[in-house]
Amino acid sequence: MSVVVEVMPKPEILDPQGQAVLRALHRLGFTEVTGVRQGKRFELDVDGDVDDAVLDRLEQAASTLLANPVIEEHVVHVGASVHDESA
Repeated sequence: MSVVVEVMPKPEILDPQGQAVLRALHRLGFTEVTGVRQGKRFELDVDGDVDDAVLDRLEQAASTLLANPVIEEHVVHVGASVHDESA
């Protein structure tokens, strides 16, 4: 089973990578896009069922290692891998 951790800069934090992507999209003609925020996605493979205890433990891992709580926010949820052909 896969658990996904999505990490994004907090709204009040400048996102120069997102701004660069937005400018590039506009240069390519995708002018309907009005904003881009760039983040990180972690896909964690977990043995067995994912219950609340496992999600709580992985929440601790996310706040300790995967995200910087000073400048980033994150969400942990059960999800499919982008490489999972059955999804």
